[in-house]
Amino acid sequence: MPEQATRADTGSAIRAARLDAGLTLRGLATAINVSTGTMSAIENGKVGVTVDRLNHISGALGVPAARLVRPRRAAVNTATSRPPAEGSGWRSFDDISLDSVLASAVEVFRETGYHGATMRLIATGADISVAGIYHHYPSKKHLLIKLISRAHADLGWRLNAAAADGADAAGGFSNMVEALVLFREERRALAFVMVTESYRAGVPLAGGSDPDNGDIRATLQDAAFQAVESGSFSNTEPELAVDAILTMCLAPPSWTGADQASEPAELARGYASLALSMMQYRR
Repeated sequence: MPEQATRADTGSAIRAARLDAGLTLRGLATAINVSTGTMSAIENGKVGVTVDRLNHISGALGVPAARLVRPRRAAVNTATSRPPAEGSGWRSFDDISLDSVLASAVEVFRETGYHGATMRLIATGADISVAGIYHHYPSKKHLLIKLISRAHADLGWRLNAAAADGADAAGGFSNMVEALVLFREERRALAFVMVTESYRAGVPLAGGSDPDNGDIRATLQDAAFQAVESGSFSNTEPELAVDAILTMCLAPPSWTGADQASEPAELARGYASLALSMMQYRR
C-alpha cells in the first residue's frame, strides 16, 4: 500500500518550511489571511488544508505545494524521557510525547512569548475547548511549568549519559557540550521555551534555583572542574568559560535558522571543539 500524507504530515511539513523561510506563525497567518489560531491548528494537524489554501501557503513560503504534502515515516513517540540502553543513546532524538494541549502550548509560547500567549489560542491549536484545558491544567503557568519539567528531564539524562560516555573528564565535558547543542537543534521549540520563557514568567527551571540555566550550569561546571583538576584543562577561570560556553550553546538569538546549513550532529561537534579550545584543552 503506498504511503499517504496525513494532516499531521502536512502540518509538520508546513511548519518546517515556514521555519526555513524565517517566517513566524503570525506572519504566515497574516500572509494567507487566517487567524494565528487557525494557522497553529493547521501546523498541529488539527485542521485540514484545502487545495486553494495549500497553494496560498506554498506561495507565501515560496516552495512547491508538493513539498508540503509529502508523506513522512512514522515517528516513535516516547511517553517518558528515559535513556536508551546504550550509552550513545544520548545522541538519538525520537519524538517526545506531549499531549495535544502541551504540543500546542509549546508552539504558541515559542511564537508569541509566554505573556502574549492566551489559553484560547492554545485551545485552538489543540482542537479543544478552553474549559477542556482548564480541566487538566489550572493555568497558563502550569502549562509552562510542565513543559520546563519535560525539557529538563529530557536534557538531564542526556547530559549525564554524555558525561559517562567520555573516555576521561575532558571527553565527558566535550560530550556534554555536544548534547546541549543537539538538544537545542532537535528539540528547538521545547528548548527555546525552557531557556527564555521560564525567566520571563518568573518560573525557576526544574531541578535548579538559577532562573537562567538552573542545574545545567552546575552540571557543566562540575565536569569542567574535574578536567581542570586532572590537568586536561588549563583555563584558570573555568566558571567564566562555562558561562560563555552556555551562552554560545543556548543563546536564543542564534536560533533563527541561519545556522541550519550544517547538520545538527556536525554543528554539535563544531561547538564541542570550540568549547575545548575555550577551556584550553591539553591534548
